[in-house]
Amino acid sequence: MTTNPARIARLGPRPAGSRAALSIARLTSRITDRLLGTALAIAACNPPAALHAPLPVRALALGVAAAAWWASPMVDARPVLTSMRWRTVAARRRTTVLPAAAIAVAAATDPPLWLAICIAALLLAYLLVTDAWTTGATAPPGRPQTTPALAAAAATAVVLLAVQVPVTGTSWARLPASLAIAATTVCLVLALRTRRNPPG
Repeated sequence: MTTNPARIARLGPRPAGSRAALSIARLTSRITDRLLGTALAIAACNPPAALHAPLPVRALALGVAAAAWWASPMVDARPVLTSMRWRTVAARRRTTVLPAAAIAVAAATDPPLWLAICIAALLLAYLLVTDAWTTGATAPPGRPQTTPALAAAAATAVVLLAVQVPVTGTSWARLPASLAIAATTVCLVLALRTRRNPPG
């Protein structure tokens, strides 16, 4: 019986250096995604306030930045159902969990207007860069790249303007909130309908 040297080499133990190189490559891949996602998470933590916060709060902000660095890269693969455990689903949908968590943190930290504008710009850039439907390998061919960007920029501008409307604490406060919920629901339904029935 003959032995294939290539098979032996393939089955043999891997050197420790290759594992370290693989780990480094995974942590440094898709650098644009990681920089935008980490910057978004840090901005949501309100850095001017976090710098003067107690040590546990600053350590938590560093942990958020590290988690964002890991979670930022786009998952550019066809959707495959592997497991319904929450850890698996969260890892698969981490590019959705990250911006949602950043918005929640920003709402809790109540950043100033200039920082809110920075967060909105970072959120817009991150979503455009990591949207597999428009920029991924599985995106439908021939889709215009400028239309999603313009629509997202317009939506971001509308949200920023709506946030600045001085209706908090008045009898009109529920009306814009109801309109925002309705608009979000309509946009979600339209997005899901478009994904199920792509044009062309």
